[in-house]
Amino acid sequence: MEILFEEANERSVALDGGKEIGECTFISSGDKCTINHTFVEPTYEGRGIARQLVEKIIDVARERNQKVAATCPYVVALFQKTDKYDDVAVK
Repeated sequence: MEILFEEANERSVALDGGKEIGECTFISSGDKCTINHTFVEPTYEGRGIARQLVEKIIDVARERNQKVAATCPYVVALFQKTDKYDDVAVK
């Protein structure tokens, strides 16, 4: 499995042998990035793929000194569950 960052499409994408199995979309504006959707194919759920998709976007945001907000319920819950993203998360 591979996680890619697609800036032009404003998303990270999970691929399994070239087949798209998940994505996390965002809107970037200046010094802030807002994650608005996360999806993983049901047969791939429970493997940590959604978190990897989110972390790919967060890694890029850190490199760019951007803050990360969330309207996606999964990411809102993730930000509340751990302090691992406190350096970039807008809660």
